[in-house]
Amino acid sequence: MNTTTSTDVFVAGGGPAGLAAAIAARQRGLSVIVADAAHPPIDKACGEGLLPDAVRTLGDLGVEIGAGDARPLRGIRFLTATGAAAAIFPDEAFGLGIRRTVLHRAMTNRIENLGIQCLWGTSVRGIEGNEVTLQDRKIRAHWIVGADGASSRVRQWAGLDHPRLRTKRYAFRQHYQMAPWTDHVEVYWSSAGQIYVTPVGDGEVGVALISRTPQLRVESALELFPELAARLAQANVISRERGATTGMRKLRSIWAGNVALVGDASGTVDAISGEGIGLGFRQAALLADCLHDGDLASYQSWHVRLSRRPRWMGHMLLALDGRPRLQERTLRVFQKSPDLFAKLLALHVGTPTADFARNTLSLGWSLLTT
Repeated sequence: MNTTTSTDVFVAGGGPAGLAAAIAARQRGLSVIVADAAHPPIDKACGEGLLPDAVRTLGDLGVEIGAGDARPLRGIRFLTATGAAAAIFPDEAFGLGIRRTVLHRAMTNRIENLGIQCLWGTSVRGIEGNEVTLQDRKIRAHWIVGADGASSRVRQWAGLDHPRLRTKRYAFRQHYQMAPWTDHVEVYWSSAGQIYVTPVGDGEVGVALISRTPQLRVESALELFPELAARLAQANVISRERGATTGMRKLRSIWAGNVALVGDASGTVDAISGEGIGLGFRQAALLADCLHDGDLASYQSWHVRLSRRPRWMGHMLLALDGRPRLQERTLRVFQKSPDLFAKLLALHVGTPTADFARNTLSLGWSLLTT
């Protein structure tokens, strides 16, 4: 086996975070090669809703989403057994409901337009120094990016610490053929977990269940949400159910030598935050800057800052998980003070004017006095 190719950046993993890192690095003038054992479009269980900051980053990456390939999202709606509360995204921003496979196809189109070499169906077998060993060749790379998911082998090969999974939960997702009834991501709460409903096309909605019970599936969980079950009763299921684990993972370090991690390989936030893909996109853009400047130490410090808000929001929402009384009290606060809900949503999507401390204290005080 001979080293036949060299590149500035080698990306192990061709999911959304890996492709975003490859695109951003190429935009900064670096040569890039991507390898993944799968073939596009790559699917994975996820809620399929992109928050406004993720949509903006996609635009910065030059990824084009066709008008008929996604549904605009105006906000978030929380629903419990006793009522609902909604808030829209600030500054007329919008999110997108989009099938994971459609997003992946759009990103691979951008990759091809930039002339980035992608080795699909190619496993990465190891890394040593500046060499990456594939199943049929070796590639010499100045920088190696691990974008190979929560169970990253690149992380292991680079000697970076294995993150401990906290609040382990289980997510399952499938799609229903029907006209969407909302332009919000709807989050249904119960004692058993949450169901996320996201319109992803003109005749399609995605339904994702997150719970602490690995045996609980979407169809059986709908019994806990009679209003939603009634809506879906006559709709055809048009995708097989996909599952994944989710939770909070945090690493002490996300780089070593010439190796850096991005996306789920660099740590995760629970899917309840809705921030997984968007956070990976922001990390990818930041990483590309640091690779260009040859400064991975700065990537470490900025990575911590980028993750702080999504982690806080994830922990705050997880505090409601399995606590129906607290869920109901929170809903009543949002119904009574819709402006507070709107401000917290602005904080969630990263609006700079959102006052973190004041809004957090307002919510806490309201919960105590409601």
